[in-house]
Amino acid sequence: MKKSHIIAIAVIAVAVAAIMTTVADSSTYASFTTAASHPGKTFHVVGKLDKDKPQVYNPAENANVFTFYLKDNEGVEKCVVLNQAKPQDFDKSEQIVVVGKMKDDQFAASDVLMKCPSKYNNPKDDMNSATSKPL
Repeated sequence: MKKSHIIAIAVIAVAVAAIMTTVADSSTYASFTTAASHPGKTFHVVGKLDKDKPQVYNPAENANVFTFYLKDNEGVEKCVVLNQAKPQDFDKSEQIVVVGKMKDDQFAASDVLMKCPSKYNNPKDDMNSATSKPL
């Protein structure tokens, strides 16, 4: 076998190993119930903010801790501890995705993704503007 073939096989083996490692470490979308049954694994949990429960953010005490309650798509509610500052327009978000792991009865989030309402998606305005403009 030629040296170039051996090098090509080695490069392919390294690439396959890198892909397998990436796939094994990637997080998946889940509910709080699934995350609780696998406490060491990172999950993306989709849900809505419970505006009736308190949000705790005290930047004078610790600017990198924000606590809130999230209800996932299955209706399970958990306290989420985000190790970052409170995101801007957090209260206006329609849907929230928290990325992290379950620790005891709380979800320790390392990141949060928000879907905020768009000012461009008002169907009433779209209908009026399409029908009221002369050609």
